[in-house]
Amino acid sequence: MCAARTFRAAIALAAALPFTMLCAGAKPINVKQRAEAEYLANLRGHIKHVVIIIQENRSFDNFFKDFPGADTVDVGMSTRGPVKLHPVDLALPVDVDHQHKAFVQEYDGGKMDGWLKVDTLPRQDPEFPYAYVPREQLAPYWEMAQQYTLGDRMFQSMTGPSFPAHLYLIAGQSDFTINNPNHMETTKFAWGCDSPLDATVSIIRPDGTEGPGPYPCLNFPTLADVALPLGITWRYYAPGLDDLGNIWSAFDAIRHVRYSPYWGNVISPETRVLKDARRGDLPNITWVAPNAQNSDHPFPKENTGRDITVQGAYGPEWVASVVNAIGRGPLWNTTAIFVVWDDWGGWYDHVAPPQLDRMGLGPRVPFIVISPWAKRHYVSHVQHEFGSLIKFSEQTFDLPSLHTTDDRSDALRDCFDFAQKPGPFKPIPSLREAAFFESTMGLDEEPDTDY
Repeated sequence: MCAARTFRAAIALAAALPFTMLCAGAKPINVKQRAEAEYLANLRGHIKHVVIIIQENRSFDNFFKDFPGADTVDVGMSTRGPVKLHPVDLALPVDVDHQHKAFVQEYDGGKMDGWLKVDTLPRQDPEFPYAYVPREQLAPYWEMAQQYTLGDRMFQSMTGPSFPAHLYLIAGQSDFTINNPNHMETTKFAWGCDSPLDATVSIIRPDGTEGPGPYPCLNFPTLADVALPLGITWRYYAPGLDDLGNIWSAFDAIRHVRYSPYWGNVISPETRVLKDARRGDLPNITWVAPNAQNSDHPFPKENTGRDITVQGAYGPEWVASVVNAIGRGPLWNTTAIFVVWDDWGGWYDHVAPPQLDRMGLGPRVPFIVISPWAKRHYVSHVQHEFGSLIKFSEQTFDLPSLHTTDDRSDALRDCFDFAQKPGPFKPIPSLREAAFFESTMGLDEEPDTDY
């Protein structure tokens, strides 16, 4: 009889009767088991919706220099000696190399002093990557971080750019792919299964070296795959496949999703999340990817062939609009929002990432936890990685493990306090509200104003 009990039943019993025997002859539940049971009961009782907002290409030092209580620096290290970090405009259209080879140069065996060797587009002074964005240009992000939880030890799980980074955010792995797909048809922007037929993506071999890889239409389990059989719903809001920004639509690279009815869970345009949040129509697990203008990603014209005059300028307001739509809506009390940047973008960061496997860890990226149950005015110094988001979702919804980086990751427990009394949502001040994004970013209907 005892052997037949499920783990879930044991946890429920442990929470209700912490010192009761599970069956005749069994050992009493110890203090650690009781604490685990109580935490999981609180987590599952309070959180019914997980929202992962994915922004682009910024390091922690680049966005949160001098944030009170956080680990940042004013002066970086280089092979020539100290370099003072200089301010750079959020919308400046200069891209810093952030391919795997750039990480190897910057990491420099753990010395974190190799940024002078990294290419920029257009070409800049070698010290250009030693930069930070002034606080006043990031006011909504700083407000979120000050109200709730800011993590200064969130490392991206691999040492490459957006394509593998977004895969890690849905699956905790990228099948060892390490760079963005490359192809000859430079006028096409799709990645994944909609890439041009000549596209390939490089991989990290078992010996840690980079080599040629497959067509970027891959097939491995994702968080969505373990969720749906247990009735846990999901959506991925992303730009449409004909928009600049669709390159961040991660499920386009998962063959069994792209070519199945589950592709209907990928919602475009991404601005639809605003209306759905206001109406309380969000699934259990939500990912939100931005378009180019709202991404924080620098986009030189040389990279796109298009003149994006407002690129990078609206990221803080875009994220604030999503957070405010959720906060003002009916799901606020049961939601955990995570704002995370997919990779470091080539920008300087002084903390050497631990090397856990052939893929990473990669550099620190900003990370904000927003929820009525998130610790307030808190800076987390606990080591997190993208697998932590996967593991948090697995624990919240009692899902089986993907057995990728989730197995080694923490579950963000230090970021929450379920004993605190949640207060009413305090909107994030922003120059632009949801109606701006709905009316200018391609929504094919009149924006809602019931917020």
